[in-house]
Amino acid sequence: MIGDLLPPAVVAVESYGEEGADAPLYPQEAAYMARAVDKRRREFTAVRSCARRAMERLGVPAQPLVPGERGAPQWPAGLTGSMTHCAGYCAAALVRAGDLASVGIDAEVHGPLPEGVLSSVSLPQEAARIGRLIGERPEVHWDRLLFSAKEAVYKAWFPLTGRWLDFMEADIDLFPDPDERTRGGFRAELLVAGPRVGERTVGSFEGRWTTGRGLVATAVAVPHT
Repeated sequence: MIGDLLPPAVVAVESYGEEGADAPLYPQEAAYMARAVDKRRREFTAVRSCARRAMERLGVPAQPLVPGERGAPQWPAGLTGSMTHCAGYCAAALVRAGDLASVGIDAEVHGPLPEGVLSSVSLPQEAARIGRLIGERPEVHWDRLLFSAKEAVYKAWFPLTGRWLDFMEADIDLFPDPDERTRGGFRAELLVAGPRVGERTVGSFEGRWTTGRGLVATAVAVPHT
């Protein structure tokens, strides 16, 4: 799912169910997870198994991925990427840093958000657009898709800035592809000063989304130019 949303230079590896959950951890990772509950440890392990497989496909030796500031993975020199996991699924997307400035991915179970959550994560104009989309394409849980898109935007934003991005600091416009009922794109207008990438200040991110296998997935790729 994730790989179809990203440029060809990105290597995406996914797993379903319990695949990779019993893979060995490096000592640094095991120490980091020493007090974690079993469910969290298995998610942590499975998604790092995906990331190490992606590293190998890029010709980079597998190595520890200990979370850094705000839980962001600390990638090997020369790589950038993103990871995500939800019930029954996890994925990692990696790319050489010379090919893209940043990547952000997210996956969620494709179901409605709990009552009251949409109002806490959406701007009024976003909520209005979601209402219209529900009427046009009710088979998509647009509230969950908006939440996922905001997560993907944040994951692309943080490596470029080292700063938090609040849900209300990006205005996301979701749209379906004209001839597709299960995929589309989105544009995230940043409502705060954007990151510097090369010689430009980035004011918006472009992303893609898809649904399938009971999941919704979103991805953002930030080019250098």
